[in-house]
Amino acid sequence: MAAGTAATQETTSSVLDGVYTEVQAARGAESFAQNCAVCHGASLGGVGEGPALVGAQFVSDFNGLTVGDLFERMRTTMPLNNPGVLNRDQYADILAFILKSNGYPVGERELYRRSEFLNTIRFEAPR
Repeated sequence: MAAGTAATQETTSSVLDGVYTEVQAARGAESFAQNCAVCHGASLGGVGEGPALVGAQFVSDFNGLTVGDLFERMRTTMPLNNPGVLNRDQYADILAFILKSNGYPVGERELYRRSEFLNTIRFEAPR
């Protein structure tokens, strides 16, 4: 396997450790409403083809991967009608909002915007 993939990255923290701030999640809620809610629903429950971004299925889909995997998927494929149109700060803020919406704890530092740092954070199901 190539270096840098999720399977070879050493994770040093988890989404359970509080990897975003309340302020960042609030900014993410605004960006989500403007850029994502039309497909994923205002409550993140999914609309038509847009899958839910909260709940057991969402958590299961990313469990065992890294936050970097989720961030890169968002950054390179969303919004569907114009992938990559947002900047890294906006994607990180939206991801913080998604983590908060899934009940992951708030921390004291904002979620990183760079994939190499996000790849050190495990995405895992709440205990």
